[in-house]
Amino acid sequence: MENSNILPRHNSYDLPIAAYGDGCYIIDKNGKKYLDGSCGAAVSCLGHSDQTINDAIIKQAEKLAFAHTSFFTNEPAEELAKLLSTNSPTGLDKVYFVSSGSEAIEASLKLAKQYFNEIGKPKKHKVISRKQSYHGNTLGALAVGGNVQRRSLFEDLLIETSLISPCYKYRFQDANESDIQYGLRVANELEDEIIRLGPNNVMAFIAETVVGATAGALTPVKGYFERIREICTNYNVLLILDEVMCGMGRTGPLFACDEEKIVPDIITIAKGLGAGYQPIAAMMCQNFINDAINRGSGFFQHGHTYLGHPIACAASLAVVNKLIKENFFEKIRKKGEYLQKSLEVTLGQNEYIGDIRGRGLFRGIELVKNRNTKEPFPKNLNIAGNIKKKALDLGLICYPTQGTVDGTVGDHILIAPPFIINENEMNEISQKLKNTIEYICN
Repeated sequence: MENSNILPRHNSYDLPIAAYGDGCYIIDKNGKKYLDGSCGAAVSCLGHSDQTINDAIIKQAEKLAFAHTSFFTNEPAEELAKLLSTNSPTGLDKVYFVSSGSEAIEASLKLAKQYFNEIGKPKKHKVISRKQSYHGNTLGALAVGGNVQRRSLFEDLLIETSLISPCYKYRFQDANESDIQYGLRVANELEDEIIRLGPNNVMAFIAETVVGATAGALTPVKGYFERIREICTNYNVLLILDEVMCGMGRTGPLFACDEEKIVPDIITIAKGLGAGYQPIAAMMCQNFINDAINRGSGFFQHGHTYLGHPIACAASLAVVNKLIKENFFEKIRKKGEYLQKSLEVTLGQNEYIGDIRGRGLFRGIELVKNRNTKEPFPKNLNIAGNIKKKALDLGLICYPTQGTVDGTVGDHILIAPPFIINENEMNEISQKLKNTIEYICN
């Protein structure tokens, strides 16, 4: 925007000014409507005008806006922690509220390190992650991610992290491999890397349950995470699952790992936790980690000013209660099936569509120059960036990203609409994507 004093994300973009929210739409100051096909970055899961959540924010603001957690706890934080614990995988009973997904990842890394210090294993400090992953933009979170483009400028500031292969069936499963065989092959890379680094040195393995922004809704094949869990247990390595983007109902269940039939040691959630109405995220950990700290130093050596913010927690409490009480999870599964079919029918015959994948209302569309060979478009064409701009011109917000294949080449579009979306709106997403892709790629 001309003459703005805001330091922008992109100096070359002249962005419209968002003025109002109405269900699945954002309306700019000129009255133009944009269908929010990606909830920004998979955030606004209940749309942009939920009165129940607005009322909860107002009610809490009138009672108490802020109380520092070194002096007080507060009712919304206590109630929200209990609600999440009650509905989480077994043992994830301790909750630590922060303000962003990156902060939640930072907290999880510090907690993992402190845990091993507390139990007398201070040498365990190394982290293993996956290529084509993303865990946040703060230095610790960036260091344990595999997003080449976002890391590149800051490499000399980042702690060393080992990266193993992603579970990326479309690109890397061999023709003669079953899903089970492929999943075991890439999962076993974790064991190989633990052995190479030395089991006494490895602290944690971190992975997105369903990969989000960097590779576009990559779902794991059957058996992959069960083997990952087994390896982590065998070598006393903490399993940290990043559900910042894919959790809170986005893929169906409240916690995406429920579909994998595993329980992590630490899990991070954000995005849909507050549905965009307030900035909030959380780290949840197994009881044995908290017990070790209680037996040792007695406190987690970490903190931020806005931990457990009362208004943010009140908003989140309204969001999570609504998701549970109105059984959104079954609705998400059914709507996800409809969205997949809509995308396949509208885009499936397009010569530039390589793969349409995902789970629930979390779908990725991988674009290719040649669908027979899966050859990606050259990086210099900036297909993803141009799709984002053109879609916005047509009144659609989507989340295209470049570097899908190896961090440099490859383009995909992430679709993650509000859970309140209807079939007509899903068809609108598909049609506007069709028009956008034909305009940019032809």
